[in-house]
Amino acid sequence: MSDQAAEPAFDAANMDFNTMIAQIVTDQAPRVFAVVLEFGEQTDAEIVGWGLELDHGAYMVTADGRNQYALAEPGNALRYLRNRSNVKPHLIWAKRTPGE
Repeated sequence: MSDQAAEPAFDAANMDFNTMIAQIVTDQAPRVFAVVLEFGEQTDAEIVGWGLELDHGAYMVTADGRNQYALAEPGNALRYLRNRSNVKPHLIWAKRTPGE
């Protein structure tokens, strides 16, 4: 292991510290997903949970806040829904908004 600090991954002459940190946060932000139930054949839908995809797994909380799940992967969130006839679960990725 070297005593030298690692070189920063940014050009200090062209980027201030706050901009650098904002870029790191943007690059490492978890992806957000919703767990949505579709009722009938595209008759109605309801968001029943929200989740985050992390580097080593995922986390989901139900929309009412009563249940929380640590998941190996986002798709496993669908396993925690009760099977009901004429109801189809979906995992929907939220789009990131540019400039946030």
